[in-house]
Amino acid sequence: MTRVGIGYDVHRFAHGRRLILGGVEIPHETGLEGHSDADVLSHAIADALLGAAGLPDIGHHFPPSDPSIRGISSLVILRRVADLIAEQGGVIQNVDATLIAEAPRIAPHLHTMKPAIASAIDIAPNLVGIKATTNEGMGFLGRGEGIAAMAVATVEI
Repeated sequence: MTRVGIGYDVHRFAHGRRLILGGVEIPHETGLEGHSDADVLSHAIADALLGAAGLPDIGHHFPPSDPSIRGISSLVILRRVADLIAEQGGVIQNVDATLIAEAPRIAPHLHTMKPAIASAIDIAPNLVGIKATTNEGMGFLGRGEGIAAMAVATVEI
């Protein structure tokens, strides 16, 4: 059976942190606030994959109260999610995601994000779609307060 899951995540900007998106460090004056590396893209993809597999969300598997995940790479989180799916006999078919941010410009980094995510979840890079858009200056994202990501994933169970 092919199952579909969706994921959404948002993190506010925070000074003194690196900006990591899709496992790639992006040059920017601020990073994102969070317990792990705050990779909003990887977190949305993880939730989409977990949903497709019928598993509890990322917060259940990687709670902020767990000191062992403090500062952890979200690519490690994605690898663990892929392992959970494989343990159930599932096979990840594809993921597609959209980053929503006024800044920084994300498009120049998409070509390095795709293979990083694909490697973490053990699928071919052409099965990973990543797009970027703005919020047209509206709301907290439009004011540049943070970055959001939406993702959809299909898993064969």
